Amino acid sequence: MWYFAWLLGLPLAAIFAVMNAMWLEMKEDEQTIAEGSANRIQDRRS
Repeated sequence: MWYFAWLLGLPLAAIFAVMNAMWLEMKEDEQTIAEGSANRIQDRRS
């Protein structure tokens, strides 16, 4: 019966890892976009 725990646990762990990686990529993209917007605003002022 232990294999049922593995059968359910491994896919859930893999899904969690993929979702976590996607979330981190999204946060990095948001930060990059925000920094790019700030740089463009500063360039227009000078």
